[in-house]
Amino acid sequence: MEKRAITLTVVANMTSNYSENLSNIGSVQKIYKKGHVYTIRSRESLKNAIMVQSGMYDDLVTTVDGATQKEATPERNAANNRALEGGYMTTGKDTYIRNSSFYLTDAVACEPFVSETRFHNNMYLASNYAKANNLNLQKDAGDAGLMPYQYEYEKTLRVYSMTIDLGMIGTDPNFTEAEADGAEKAERVNSLLDAVENLSLVVRGNLDNAEPVFVVGGFSERKTHYFENVVKVINNRLELSDDFIQRVNKGYSAALLRGHNLDNEDEIVEKLKPVSVAAFFETLRGQVREYYK
Repeated sequence: MEKRAITLTVVANMTSNYSENLSNIGSVQKIYKKGHVYTIRSRESLKNAIMVQSGMYDDLVTTVDGATQKEATPERNAANNRALEGGYMTTGKDTYIRNSSFYLTDAVACEPFVSETRFHNNMYLASNYAKANNLNLQKDAGDAGLMPYQYEYEKTLRVYSMTIDLGMIGTDPNFTEAEADGAEKAERVNSLLDAVENLSLVVRGNLDNAEPVFVVGGFSERKTHYFENVVKVINNRLELSDDFIQRVNKGYSAALLRGHNLDNEDEIVEKLKPVSVAAFFETLRGQVREYYK
């Protein structure tokens, strides 16, 4: 069978994204499974970060007509507009729907959630305002804008998967005559891979390095998250089950960022023979360029 997709499963050290705030309290997004609560970075948040960091949103055009939407027209479509590669639905005089060319899972924490609440205030700003306006910060705290706030925080190892449909890249079924050339398709796929390799997130004003510490995958015949069900990290150790190793040996590769991020690095090296993360992505980018020739 022809290999028509790229599938990756990544272990990365990253923070969660936040759900709705209650007053001045911020809570991270969570899911409940196997009798425990786990924090997540949602697939929507992850996808937006990858689209932005890859540069795919550089040519994004939005419209507001009852709803805020990506603009898609016969003149502006997924063949000539990279921002539409992530899918769109536009409604108006004509309705167009195109699925995304790549799919993500939630980035789920490897360990159950233990609440770590951080407490902050804007004392310096309020003091500066009070001084400039002859206010007493203790008596006139409200007028000076003094406000304590708190939020949950967790940065931990998380696992997520991404699968790219190579046949869908650069095409738009709504406008069948439109299609990007091979060089453009390869550039789009590789920009997504670049973003995953070097992923960083800005969370509440702080830079969060979310690069892979372990990644497995490659070109696949199946458009599915092939390693989603076998990559597990328990007690900071990557579980090396027989099924996991057998899947890797079916034409896939693994990569490890050496730095004691996982407690069983020596076992991983012995059983999987991983390359470096940089070498893994460089090889994959070269294979993408060859594929689209």
